[in-house]
Amino acid sequence: KDKELHNKVFALVGGTGTLGNALTEYILKELKPKRIRIISRDEKKQWEMSQKFNDSRLRFFIADIRDKDRLRTALHDVDIVIHCAALKQVPSCEYNPFEAVKTNILGTQNVIEASIENRVKTLVCLSTDKAVSPLNLYGATKMCLERLAIAGNVYNRNLGDTKIIVTRYGNVINSRGSVIELWEKQLKEGKPLTLTDERMTRFWMPIETAVQLIMTAIKEGK
Repeated sequence: KDKELHNKVFALVGGTGTLGNALTEYILKELKPKRIRIISRDEKKQWEMSQKFNDSRLRFFIADIRDKDRLRTALHDVDIVIHCAALKQVPSCEYNPFEAVKTNILGTQNVIEASIENRVKTLVCLSTDKAVSPLNLYGATKMCLERLAIAGNVYNRNLGDTKIIVTRYGNVINSRGSVIELWEKQLKEGKPLTLTDERMTRFWMPIETAVQLIMTAIKEGK
């Protein structure tokens, strides 16, 4: 089935993070893409990615998912969109609630509408285990993302053939900003490791598993 994804134009929305880098590496190596568009707000991270991969198939678009007009341009002639962009730090979303709403909910609707209007073949929207019976705003915004994506398929029936898929992935071990970074710093400084609650269970996945989950969603999602 991988051969069906060869020679396509991919767009990674919010593509400069840990997952975006891993997806870029996998797509370049395994899927022989025509182009990969990296769409994000951070020009420094984009420059770092351009130096890291040094591949003429990469294109970098400065864009905010809150700006639908810019998204329309960035997603023109794209085959497959992977929507990774989000405000995802739980405390930050709690302290800046409407910013989380504008990015994670309104921004997601912009990605959905811009994908449909550009007749993108497949859009994968990334959710989280925290969307299940959410206890915090971040989880609640991702629950909304899931509902918007599902509703987008209904809305799309009269406009085109964009397939909109949602997949949930969990805590990627050692991703940027994860608790592993904090624990490593505490160990180096000889400090005790801090825990939120000793009764808490956390489920981790390696980045390779997260990439394969998304690829499976693209190939097999209905």
